[in-house]
Amino acid sequence: LPQFQRAAALSPVMAQRWFEPFSKAAAEFQIKTPSRLAAFIAQTGHESTGFSRLSENLYYSDAERVARIFRSSFDTNKNGVIEPAEIEFARAYTRNPEKLANRAYAGRGGNGDEASGDGWRFRGRGLIQITLRNNYLLCSKALGLDLIANPDLLLEYLNAARSAAWYWKANGCNELADKGDFLAVTRRINPPAEGQADRVARLSVAKAAL
Repeated sequence: LPQFQRAAALSPVMAQRWFEPFSKAAAEFQIKTPSRLAAFIAQTGHESTGFSRLSENLYYSDAERVARIFRSSFDTNKNGVIEPAEIEFARAYTRNPEKLANRAYAGRGGNGDEASGDGWRFRGRGLIQITLRNNYLLCSKALGLDLIANPDLLLEYLNAARSAAWYWKANGCNELADKGDFLAVTRRINPPAEGQADRVARLSVAKAAL
């Protein structure tokens, strides 16, 4: 427990909360060596804002940022350029996480259209944000949970950790961690490798503790 607390840079209360679910999930999916554990702690720590957030934050007040982050949904003329009219269109989706999720994730990964509500229903949850209906379905089968009927099961600590460990193993992150290719690990979780500096900082802390 003290080693986990140091590796994840957690308060005593947060370390106590997460130690057992995290340890069980890591063991279940063969995340057992120091290199695998350090990389897993770093990535889950970044994705969950230090193990404090288990549901994707889709609250944005800046329309231009919305249009750029969710470019495929707001580049309405598909010319690869975010134009003033498209930024203005995105303004209707600011300060409204549910509305934004339903547009940003519409028609992707098994989700229905914007009106279906699937974007919000299958938004990112867990320590590594499981997102989109097809990923929830795969995760359901792997964990023996009905996440299609009840996606909020991933907000429970053990399920949040198990879903992350399943995704990690299913996407070859154990092998990448063995090779020390941390950037490749990030790209399996977040293809643009956003927040890489924070992930690397967390990796250094975890390695030192382990």
